[in-house]
Amino acid sequence: MFDKILIANRGEIALRVIRACQEMGIKSVAVHSTADSDAMHVRMADESVCIGPAPSSESYLNKAAIISACEITGAQAVHPGYGFLSENAAFAQALEDHDLTFIGPSAEHIRIMGDKITAKETAKTLGIPVVPGSDGGVPDVDSAKRVAAEIGYPVIIKATAGGGGRGMKVANDEAALEVAFRTARAESKAAFGNDEVYIEKYLQRPRHIEIQVFGDGKGNAVHLGERDCSLQRRHQKVFEEAPGPSITPKMRSEIGEVCAAAMRKLNYIGAGTIEFLYEDGNFYFIEMNTRLQVEHPVTEAIFGVDLVREQIRVASGMGMSFTQDELELHGHAIEVRINAEKLPSFAPCPGKVTAYHAPGGLGVRMDSALYDGYRIPPYYDSLIGKLIVHGRDRPEALSRLHRALGELIVDGVDTTVPLFRALLAEPDIQNGDYSIHWLEKWLARQFG
Repeated sequence: MFDKILIANRGEIALRVIRACQEMGIKSVAVHSTADSDAMHVRMADESVCIGPAPSSESYLNKAAIISACEITGAQAVHPGYGFLSENAAFAQALEDHDLTFIGPSAEHIRIMGDKITAKETAKTLGIPVVPGSDGGVPDVDSAKRVAAEIGYPVIIKATAGGGGRGMKVANDEAALEVAFRTARAESKAAFGNDEVYIEKYLQRPRHIEIQVFGDGKGNAVHLGERDCSLQRRHQKVFEEAPGPSITPKMRSEIGEVCAAAMRKLNYIGAGTIEFLYEDGNFYFIEMNTRLQVEHPVTEAIFGVDLVREQIRVASGMGMSFTQDELELHGHAIEVRINAEKLPSFAPCPGKVTAYHAPGGLGVRMDSALYDGYRIPPYYDSLIGKLIVHGRDRPEALSRLHRALGELIVDGVDTTVPLFRALLAEPDIQNGDYSIHWLEKWLARQFG
């Protein structure tokens, strides 16, 4: 087991990893930018190293600075959290080249799944169902029209190197396809430096279902059920729950085993999430995230496992602490992402937190790096906390979430808490009857 781990991240996820290290008796090293010198993860870690100025490109994305921090502190391994360098194959390889352990999958697996076309082709060979679409990138409008005619409209054009909804455009007919194709390529070029796009069938009312998988790198892999992440704004998740309201135990077992078997074939190590669009009883692969997800706590709640602890175990060469047969699902969990944003524009709202009180009580978990007097910097993501609740069933979890939102106090900045209070009053949310398009349509009705 490692003696010391460096956490190449910030905010609540850095705290999450530090806490796991503390429980395992492992020393932790926090890295930080000049803007984060007074951040909670810096205060809680055993050691801290400043790795650069405020812009993430000069600090949290600075591979050389992070490797230097490992050498200075004697850290043997790096946990990347999520975001930043967590799915950067070059970083994982650089750590390996410096005899440091990347707490995550191999650089090869990150590369394979980081390219959308390669990931889809790999999924096919592994027996994972995929959305009908082009075989690889589409070079021009005429080719796009031929593919769309074969699979039928509507279609969605996606950036090969995409993420976060950038480089994605829907076309309902041939007339719209030409504009959508050119726009998607331009957005992809601007955002990722790569204008390659591919085409898939656009599903009308799908849900976003993702399967949590975990492997030990020695041919053993399990699944930990699904999460429903269908409530999204601009392709960004805001509300996640497990188990999915639309998924039966039989479906869970079948698709879960397909995913676990695929990970065994890959000899995958660590945590991963295979994401699907789900409609009319069918699952369609869209991508795989080769890292810990923001919404991992809902899975931890219903299965009673510590996914970060397991990541550290398998990275050190130890096996998983459970088998598939030992994983039992209990109750229902929901997570809402609390952002420092001003409604209804969702504009970031950095500033000083004048008062902070986290909710508590049975089945309530608040993952946050906030404290009274903390100044939220304007340089990073607006996520300031995740409120997770767990109940014996979905109605109890919803009631607990309502209560916990009422207890949460964040003064001094605007947050998205009012959004979740409003959503909990909606019959569709109460009944679990929503798709990936539901929230956008609801926001349009509410705010125009």
